[in-house]
Amino acid sequence: MEISIRHYEKTDNGDLFDIYRLPEVTENTSQLPYLSSDTVAQLFDNPDNYTLVAEVDGRVVGHVTLFMTNKVRDRHAAFVAIAVHPSSQGKGVGRYLMEKAVEQADNWLNLIRLELEVHADNETACALYHKVGFETEGIKRLSTFKAGKYIDMVLMSRIKPGAQA
Repeated sequence: MEISIRHYEKTDNGDLFDIYRLPEVTENTSQLPYLSSDTVAQLFDNPDNYTLVAEVDGRVVGHVTLFMTNKVRDRHAAFVAIAVHPSSQGKGVGRYLMEKAVEQADNWLNLIRLELEVHADNETACALYHKVGFETEGIKRLSTFKAGKYIDMVLMSRIKPGAQA
């Protein structure tokens, strides 16, 4: 399987909707299941965000987005979100997207800190984030509602190697 990584285009919204319409994807995000195509488009049509997509055989099968901030004192940091179509999970798409996002952050976007939150029960995602250099910073206990109960969120970050504290 050949994976191509490129910048998001508005024409990708249909494929991204196909990913986010699946409850098995949204259950591991901060979004509600059964998103509308308009809601999905609004997630990505923001010039302040930096989104890369993974394409396989002409179809977008995943994305990683760096949510940038306009806060002057926080411009060195971005919040990371990622989703991969279930048919492409476990095939290296998520890792490749995360590696390319880290590369862009380090070498082109002048970012020092990448941060994310992940459901504590999503062990596969936690393992992926550790593989690409993220470390656990803490646990937000009972911080989100999923499948009828409150669950913990793991706070993770990656600091650019060589950055000074």
